[in-house]
Amino acid sequence: MVKYKWVALSNTTLGVLMASINGTIILISLPAILGPKGIDVNPFAPGTFIYLIWLIMGYNIITAVILLTIGRFSDIYGRTRLFNWGFVIFTVGSILLFLTPGKGNTGAIELIVFRLVQGLGAAFLFANSTAILTDAFPVKERGKALGLNQVAALGGSFIGLILGGILSVFDWRYVFLVSVPVGIFGSIWSLLKLKDNSIRDMTQRIDYLGNIVFGSGLTIFLLALTYGLLPYGTSVMGWGNPWVIAGMISGSILLIAFPFVEIKVSQPMFKMSLFRIRAFAFGNFASFLGALGRGGLMFMLIILLQGVWLPLHNFSYSSTPFWAGIYMIPMTLGFLTMGPIGGALSDRYGARGIATIGMTIVAAAFVILTFFSYNFTYLPFGATIYMLGFGSGMFAAPNTAAIMNSVSAENRGISSGMVATVRNVAQTASMGIFFTIVILALSTNLPHYFNIALTSANASGLATYLDKIPPTSAIFSAFLGYNPMQTILSQIPSSYLSSLNLSSTTIATLESNTWFPLALAPAVMHSLRDSFYIGAILSVVAAILSLLRGKKYYHPGGQIHNDPNGEDANKLRPEINKGEMKGKEVSKNE
Repeated sequence: MVKYKWVALSNTTLGVLMASINGTIILISLPAILGPKGIDVNPFAPGTFIYLIWLIMGYNIITAVILLTIGRFSDIYGRTRLFNWGFVIFTVGSILLFLTPGKGNTGAIELIVFRLVQGLGAAFLFANSTAILTDAFPVKERGKALGLNQVAALGGSFIGLILGGILSVFDWRYVFLVSVPVGIFGSIWSLLKLKDNSIRDMTQRIDYLGNIVFGSGLTIFLLALTYGLLPYGTSVMGWGNPWVIAGMISGSILLIAFPFVEIKVSQPMFKMSLFRIRAFAFGNFASFLGALGRGGLMFMLIILLQGVWLPLHNFSYSSTPFWAGIYMIPMTLGFLTMGPIGGALSDRYGARGIATIGMTIVAAAFVILTFFSYNFTYLPFGATIYMLGFGSGMFAAPNTAAIMNSVSAENRGISSGMVATVRNVAQTASMGIFFTIVILALSTNLPHYFNIALTSANASGLATYLDKIPPTSAIFSAFLGYNPMQTILSQIPSSYLSSLNLSSTTIATLESNTWFPLALAPAVMHSLRDSFYIGAILSVVAAILSLLRGKKYYHPGGQIHNDPNGEDANKLRPEINKGEMKGKEVSKNE
């Protein structure tokens, strides 16, 4: 007979893995989805960059906004019930994405809406998996269990890159279809096998005011952040747009007011009192900064690989999205290597030292990346991104285990939601920050490097036309695997192109695999190095916060307080084992 804790671990890990894979699966498959064989969106058409932004970020935005509310619902109505709903909603979203009927802009809007449905289901899964595992496993095994779950959560992000590239080679709809059988199986399995072992307080009430303030504030802020990345008037970005400014200010005000609202509410959805627990507070702060530093990392590296390195190494533009996923595998392997080991070690030695070393390794890897040129040798590059994944795995599981061990049993649902919210908000904000860095660097430097490259190709007459191309279009085209110069030259009026008297040799040079990457590379490297320095600084601060979390700690409410042997805490609280807490039987950790 399989012990229940392993049923809980396998089922929650399946749900989290599915949700995490789908968070990144479209990054590599976007060329197939938006290309001529997909819904056919022109990357150089005005306004199309918004579709790229929302397809990448919309999933994380809806997840980040709704996580806290789901965490509170879970503490009141039961974690497994809402976890089951997560599988169902996610599966419905996947089916809708597979059946997307529209083409062009209409198809893009449909995809975005259906991705939001998927993101809602993912929020149900993320918000409850950690709490379900904490209920199911004894304290001495919790780090190992959460470590495996974290491997699924973060490792799935890396696996999504590869899986999206492979499936999109056959048909872009398979990218979404692959989740349907998994979702159906997971829905049935969780409904039949998962038990509600949580300690519920049925006297709790929904924090309507907190939900409104937090949900509105975060939604407005993230929407403003998203639209700030779009061109406005003559500017390459929208930070001067009055609506963006108003959204950033009003969203910030609501988010700043949120903690003060929660202090006054009798039953808050975001328990500020939990931050009085040192392990909880410093663990979450470290998690936020770590996710903020590396959240946009995959996007930055994909731009480098697809837009520059792969074309320079004789990969066709159409194949670069797939091979970008393949060349990112070392990061996945690094995480898969250390994720489970880090969790198991934290069970024995505590999280502080292991998690701190992990973030230090991440910071060192960021610094090493700043020394690479755009035409790097792959072996040292692969070793460096392996190092990034290794350090991330070393930090993630111990940090999550330490946070969850620090709270009482009846607060695990809301704590799980808070942990997931902190991480998802940071990852979403990180994408916005790194998008901004890339676009600003390209807008400043790209015209200069284009002019140099055009002069060397005897095509300086094109400079006036190329200077008008928004940096977002350059990113979009590289990201989608187009040959940018073929697309650009095809859209220039034939009369104007004829007046330039470009020779066939010049046109062949411009349309070659190497011309555009060599023109783009210096500007891209400016933005990449800035991003890596920022990531290194944030990782160092996260390591310091991790070090300051204190010694190994278990909450006395259903746990052992500073018990080095990790004895099952329920032995100290027989009234819980007897099911006398609100008349609800709780886990016997088996």
